[in-house]
Amino acid sequence: MNKLRLTIFVTILFQLSLIAQDNEEIKEFKPSGKAFAKVFTNAHLTSYDGEINYAFDLTRAYLGYGYKFTKNLSGKLNIDVGSPDVSIGDSLEGETSLQLTAYLKTAALSYKKRKLGVDFGLIGLKQFKTQETMWGHRYLYKSFQDAYKFGSSADLGLIVSYKIIDQLSADISILNGEGYKKLQTDSVFKYGVGVTGKVIDGLTLRIYYDRMGNNNAQSTIATFIGYATDKLNTGVEYNMQSNNKMKDGFDYSGLSVFGSYQASDLLEGFVRYDNLSSVTLSGANDAWNIKKDGQLIIAGIEISLAKGIKVAPNYQGWLPAASGAKSFSSLYINVEWKF
Repeated sequence: MNKLRLTIFVTILFQLSLIAQDNEEIKEFKPSGKAFAKVFTNAHLTSYDGEINYAFDLTRAYLGYGYKFTKNLSGKLNIDVGSPDVSIGDSLEGETSLQLTAYLKTAALSYKKRKLGVDFGLIGLKQFKTQETMWGHRYLYKSFQDAYKFGSSADLGLIVSYKIIDQLSADISILNGEGYKKLQTDSVFKYGVGVTGKVIDGLTLRIYYDRMGNNNAQSTIATFIGYATDKLNTGVEYNMQSNNKMKDGFDYSGLSVFGSYQASDLLEGFVRYDNLSSVTLSGANDAWNIKKDGQLIIAGIEISLAKGIKVAPNYQGWLPAASGAKSFSSLYINVEWKF
């Protein structure tokens, strides 16, 4: 009941903010829309336990449509078609059948005017959007928080963002907490707050905190510092989560360092290093997430073939934390095309 009341209250506030728009702006504006698509595909060779496997893969396709109703109000619908989640640390042995699955990822209304932004519905989240943007190679690999399940990239809820000054902005979110692949409703919300600062040209700082649940509440702290110039793009993030999935003591954390250098309009080199670790519970011999703890190394080059088409030959290697676990090395050719 409390959740229903809050949802109704937020919806009323959202509608009132739209009514308050300048009528003259609405009259002058011509509504318009645009379809979009983005596809991630690859060919790879993986060496695992002395065996070499070859494969072609289509990992993700985004299909959608964006429409501007007024100068300040827009809507977006996005379908995410991809392979079921298989995380590093999952067994690579035996045969699998990973059929593509379609999800409704975004079905949102957005209101933006001056310093204020409001997103409502099934929305893209800001939890790690800054890091993902600066990493810049989502078609190769998800950013750290997304890859290791610290949070989802989209969810049901509301985000209010505000630019306090040109160098400082803040965002507050009230979310269902289940992510876009699990849209069931319950009485548990996830509350988040983030602050992003750009203190000098090229330097970006961000800190984010969220909390979900009451007993054994899950909480996440994410920090990031990035620096970008016309040629160089670097970033370091450190993330901690307590009581993962609201299970007492199931804590883990990790570091991600990445960088890229734009050698020319057509060629860019990039590198990334991740390190994920979890705590050992009382009475246990190993860390609770030991099968997925470890270190990731990515290095390669990106070639821009044309506007909207990128190709990236690269190396990806995984060094597991578990004693006796097998590492693997892969050579990839990743492709992104979009319009």
